[in-house]
Amino acid sequence: MHYLCPSQGLAEGQSRAFSVDDLLLLGVRRQGQVYLYRNNCPHRGIPLNSLKETFLDDSASLIYCTHHGALFLIETGECVAGPCEGEQLQALDCEENSQGIWLKV
Repeated sequence: MHYLCPSQGLAEGQSRAFSVDDLLLLGVRRQGQVYLYRNNCPHRGIPLNSLKETFLDDSASLIYCTHHGALFLIETGECVAGPCEGEQLQALDCEENSQGIWLKV
């Protein structure tokens, strides 16, 4: 397992970028659960974010690609709007315990 951050480092309703070796990740906490995805848009194969660390739309209810506006469900990573509609972000296993949030490999 790879340590990502303490639990308080990913607040409720927030998103955050992580990097493990050469793997770019994005994490989102929603309703107390952490969702972890590879930070790679299925449409263009590039990171979803540009210079900002945020990955959520203005309502904080969907993951947003800043490059072409695709929207993804937080719980599943499925694209529900945009040029990659029907495709999905690559979900990664994570674990949260008393020490923090971990990427499971």
